[in-house]
Amino acid sequence: MADRSAPSCHLRLEWVYGYRGHQCRNNLYYTAAKEIVYFVAGVGVVYSPREHRQKFYLGHQDDIISLALHPERVLVATGQVGKEPYICVWDSYTVQTVSVLKDVHTHGIACLAFDLDGQRLVSVGLDSKNTVCVWDWRKGKLLSMAPGHTDRIFDISWDLYQPNKLVSCGVKHIKFWSLCGNSLTPKRGVFGKTGDLQTILCLACARDEVTYSGALNGDIYVWKGINLVRTIQGAHAAGIFSMNACEEGFATGGRDGCVRLWDLNFKPITVIDLRETDQGYKGLSVRSVCWRGDHILVGTQDSEIFEIVVHERNKPFLIMQGHCEGELWALAVHPTKPLAMTGSDDRSVRIWSLIDHALIARCNMEEPIRCAAVSTDGIHLALGMKDGSFTVLRVRDMTEVVHIKDRKEAIHELKYSPDGNFLAVGSNDSSVDIYGVVQRYKKVGECIGSLSFITHMDWSSDSKYLQTNDGNGKRLFYRMPGGKEVTNKEELKGIQWASWTCVSGLEVNGIWPKYSDINDINSVDANFIGQVMVTADDYGIVKLFRYPCLRKGAKFKKYLGHSAHVTNVRWSHDHQWVVSIGGADHSVFQWKFVPDRKLKDTLHIAPQESLVDSNSDESDSDQSDVPELDSEIEQETQITYRRQVYKEDLPQLKEQCKEKRKSAASKRRERAPGNSIRLHFVHGYRGYDCRSNLFYTQTGEIVYHVAAVGVVYNRQQNTQRFYLGHDDDILCLAIHPLKDYVATGQVGRDSSIHIWDTETIKPLSVLKGYHQYGVCAVDFSADGKRLASVGIDDNHTIVLWDWKKGEKLSAVRGSKDKIFVVKINPYMPDKLITVGIKHMKFWRRAGGGLIGRKGCIGALGRTDTMMCAVYGWTEEMAFSGTSTGDVCIWRDVFLIKTVKAHDGPVFSMHALEKGFVTGGKDGVVALWDDTFERCLKTYAIKRAALAPGSKGLLLEDNPSIRAISLGHGHILVGTKNGEILEVDKSGPITLLVQGHMEGEVWGLATHPHLPICATVSDDKTLRIWDLSPSHCMLAVRKLKKGGRCCCFSPDGKALAVGLNDGSFLIVNADTLEDLVSFQHRKDVISEIRFSPGAGKYLAVASCDNFVDIYNVMSSKRVGICKGASSYITHMDWDIRGKLLQVNTGAKEQLFFEAPRGKKQTIPSLEVEKIGWASWTSVLGSCCEGIWPIIGEVTDVTASCLTSDSKVLATGDDFGFVKLFRYPAKGKFGKFKRYVAHSTHVTNVRWTYDDSLLVTVGGADTSLMLWTYEMEGHRDSRQCDSEESDLDSEEDGGYDSDVTRENEINYTIKALSTNIRPMFGIKPHLQQKEPTLDERQGVVRFQFFVSDHQLVGHCHSLRNFRQIMWGKKRDP
Repeated sequence: MADRSAPSCHLRLEWVYGYRGHQCRNNLYYTAAKEIVYFVAGVGVVYSPREHRQKFYLGHQDDIISLALHPERVLVATGQVGKEPYICVWDSYTVQTVSVLKDVHTHGIACLAFDLDGQRLVSVGLDSKNTVCVWDWRKGKLLSMAPGHTDRIFDISWDLYQPNKLVSCGVKHIKFWSLCGNSLTPKRGVFGKTGDLQTILCLACARDEVTYSGALNGDIYVWKGINLVRTIQGAHAAGIFSMNACEEGFATGGRDGCVRLWDLNFKPITVIDLRETDQGYKGLSVRSVCWRGDHILVGTQDSEIFEIVVHERNKPFLIMQGHCEGELWALAVHPTKPLAMTGSDDRSVRIWSLIDHALIARCNMEEPIRCAAVSTDGIHLALGMKDGSFTVLRVRDMTEVVHIKDRKEAIHELKYSPDGNFLAVGSNDSSVDIYGVVQRYKKVGECIGSLSFITHMDWSSDSKYLQTNDGNGKRLFYRMPGGKEVTNKEELKGIQWASWTCVSGLEVNGIWPKYSDINDINSVDANFIGQVMVTADDYGIVKLFRYPCLRKGAKFKKYLGHSAHVTNVRWSHDHQWVVSIGGADHSVFQWKFVPDRKLKDTLHIAPQESLVDSNSDESDSDQSDVPELDSEIEQETQITYRRQVYKEDLPQLKEQCKEKRKSAASKRRERAPGNSIRLHFVHGYRGYDCRSNLFYTQTGEIVYHVAAVGVVYNRQQNTQRFYLGHDDDILCLAIHPLKDYVATGQVGRDSSIHIWDTETIKPLSVLKGYHQYGVCAVDFSADGKRLASVGIDDNHTIVLWDWKKGEKLSAVRGSKDKIFVVKINPYMPDKLITVGIKHMKFWRRAGGGLIGRKGCIGALGRTDTMMCAVYGWTEEMAFSGTSTGDVCIWRDVFLIKTVKAHDGPVFSMHALEKGFVTGGKDGVVALWDDTFERCLKTYAIKRAALAPGSKGLLLEDNPSIRAISLGHGHILVGTKNGEILEVDKSGPITLLVQGHMEGEVWGLATHPHLPICATVSDDKTLRIWDLSPSHCMLAVRKLKKGGRCCCFSPDGKALAVGLNDGSFLIVNADTLEDLVSFQHRKDVISEIRFSPGAGKYLAVASCDNFVDIYNVMSSKRVGICKGASSYITHMDWDIRGKLLQVNTGAKEQLFFEAPRGKKQTIPSLEVEKIGWASWTSVLGSCCEGIWPIIGEVTDVTASCLTSDSKVLATGDDFGFVKLFRYPAKGKFGKFKRYVAHSTHVTNVRWTYDDSLLVTVGGADTSLMLWTYEMEGHRDSRQCDSEESDLDSEEDGGYDSDVTRENEINYTIKALSTNIRPMFGIKPHLQQKEPTLDERQGVVRFQFFVSDHQLVGHCHSLRNFRQIMWGKKRDP
């Protein structure tokens, strides 16, 4: 009998009793065929009420927790839990899989929704970011993904009236999403004063941007756009778990057991209180409603499904029942009838008819039930309880016969003897008690051989012996009824067992898989006649083995459906069925036993091999005999765009600071200010490391970029409009052939490309997901339908997009070295070229990849570094500009000729209808004929040629040219120095825009009574800017060294400038000529301030921890402030000019008496009473609230107070400009925040009349002007005014159900990933003159911090840095 083959019979799932109502919602629908679709455990169920028949979808291998119905109501999508959960889209008619969506979510899929035409599916994960994904489900393709929220999301829905709009809701939030290209961007719903901020459990979208949502307190919140406009109070008495929209209106279901119907305007139609109906009971809670015509489906928390016919609404029809929440362990079958009995931790015992597939009796007990047995005559039902007692009921009317409690621990197994005289009761106390049935269950014996809890028992056919299994896997035998242990092997040999439900013993050796734990198999039942047995295990699997099963590793047939552990399994009395029960899924499965018949072998389809990258061209850079790189290019290739922290990291960082948030949320926090700012004008153009990023639009405006802003400049009116969709440095810009749209690519951890309209300044598409760290080049195809982009990741990945659909067409690794330009062939959009460091490649598209060929140089030389490229007059002609000043002419992939065009690199090249224009480092613009045979004309960019209408001054003759574009009878030129010039064909040059050159800008001062400001930068220039509508640079002076600070004297006539070598100057504010200069320090001068009033004293702070005080009149140093333990960051005088307030890099707030410099100690209450001439400090109780939750990672670099002392503006290392109410007392004040600068904002200043806020960005070199708008001046222009860093949690009122569901861990949380490498030195802390190494961004050391360590280690990080860099260098 030692056959190890699998049995030839099999099981077929016939019925599932139960419905998953707990921890799920909106999971019950009518299909087009009027069938009902829902799920239980790991099975999708399609139930036909007409035929009382179930069909099953068995494509999942773990608990299903979400379901969505396709708009045509035939297809169903279901999502499961698990380590690598997936979504199945299946046909409810054939129950066959249509599509599987996987490899994106972790932990589980919490919600699903199809869009209006059913083409796309949105899903929400259970990971820590609650990731939202949009799928083209037929192709199995992910279209877009984004982090959903830091807390659980309970519902998501497409707006069926607006394309590409979605709404999601959950714990204390609602978010309105727009899908643009492949990017999802959320806006948080604004609760305002209309309703309390609270958890939203479900939602439905209506016309005209109206969204209805069900809240935790039973109210319905009505939204218009992103604003809460009204609430329908008391719609339900408790949380609203489900909302369903149909043609007639809306149905809602709540925890109060009511279903309410509403018309299309959400006016009440009727209410159905299920608790009051015949089938109702106290505590009934509705989790799902579906309204179709005159039928309503209702699913409850306790696993029932009701069908209500509207005109007989007080007689709901109960079409499905199951056990409620709690483990289900007890199972017994009737000895003579097709009945199964189950008992669960929900304290109910239920009797099911296996023929009618229905619940025929139910009785509630006092205690949770753990096991059950029916007497041999079928009259008594014994139930073992969790508290150590057992109860015997009469089966016919469920009345109690006897209740006995002899044990303290749970009864896990009980069995009647075959002769019906005894009941054996096994408990977790390691003993089995024997009771006499006829003596009214008097105890007649006890078996005490086990050392562990009793798990299984079987009687011999003659009722004289009992075998037991225990938790240690021991099998013991006892003589009945006394309970004496039998150890004599001879005596045991001939015993025939009446049943076999034990898991250890020779007969069941083969059921144990290798490496299994003794408790992995929960239940066994043998069918002696059919010679098969069935087992139930902890992995949710029901298996069929031959019986007896003697040899280890026997083959079996396995059946999935239960999600977690299967706790018990039994054959029916006539062996027609197998009944199995699930522990955590508390469902009852009925399987039909199909005796021997040959089954067709299932087909196995091999998984498709993944496409190998078509470009495995490792030896990309031929390093031999390469000429030295031009210094400018060398510098540019060394720029690193990696950030210590990206803006995308913010939610994650905030999440890590949860404890801090909780403590903060308990306190009242100051509101955000009512006033706001709006970006008005930006001085600057990104030329130093970008190229070909400057164009004329259709309407003759000029489009370019600086910092994180796309700028559209009108040169007639000297005004600018801004695209503010980016949140970090823009590195490239391309214009659509019709000159109305542009594409811009930015820096970021997962960097994005935005395509936007230059007229409306609205985004048309956002492309994400394929470029790491940043996008350095983009180009449109000639038909404008495609876009090519290049990343700055290590492989410089090239991607070809269908940008309107947001679809990636092809991608390939570009090169190990930097790529500067990508160009799509205007005649054949499947071909493109890329140029870069020692790189010229010709690509053609091949399916999802690109196949590249290097340019063939032949005998003409070596591959040079190429800086620019264009296509010529036929599809195979291409032209590239080299770093040595040549233009290379290519036919197909072959170099046919080179022409000397410039001295030094050719940075820019533009193809005209006839001919070309080039620009180079030599500052010359050259016009060429169409074969590059003749240079037709050259224009040198010189100061002498500057036309009178210029908006500034040219800093030097022949600046390096980085961008050229033609149109409107002019040549547009962008220079490395941040200037934009318009060259008239006849010669005159007009300067239109300018900013600082490469290097950090820190110094900023506004004039005491004129609309002008001064800036000083590491580019060694001091500049004066006009802030009035003429917006131009009034004066510039070159300095010997870079500078970090400046300040006007109180009368505005003098200007003091602190330099990086420790010296400072005082210059005439009009002419910028020297008045006086000093040098007493060797380290950077970090702040400089005239005393108020007559400006008698000048305080000069340096990075070597001192403040020197000078008498301006006598030009002498009169005092030194000592006592700071780190470099000085900020300084303010009091109104009398007698006291200095100083901030240091060690976050000290110090006070010194002037002019002597004696240190003073002033209590914080007194500080508030002092009248300060200015407030630019970032420390102290008045501005405690300006430090963000993640203050360790990012510093607030600057602040400035309005003259009415009401609003404090701040700039920080994240590039945010924020407005706070002043004083900002208490931690984590609320604010309005604005993005335009890319990295750190180094300084902020209000103008003398508070009409403008002026800000400078460190590395982005830009100077930005913001208009200050009073409350009430509500302009709906785009601005990211996020009210606060953390959700106010003033509402309390958390629902226990929701809390518990929110905290359920479906799988073990994966370890947090490393968040990022931390390195680098903050700019104002760099050494006097950066060494070449530092300029090139060489990393001295790195260390990695994982998320959960980050917060705790910030202090030690800081100390570590202080040791590494000396005290003052504290990033």
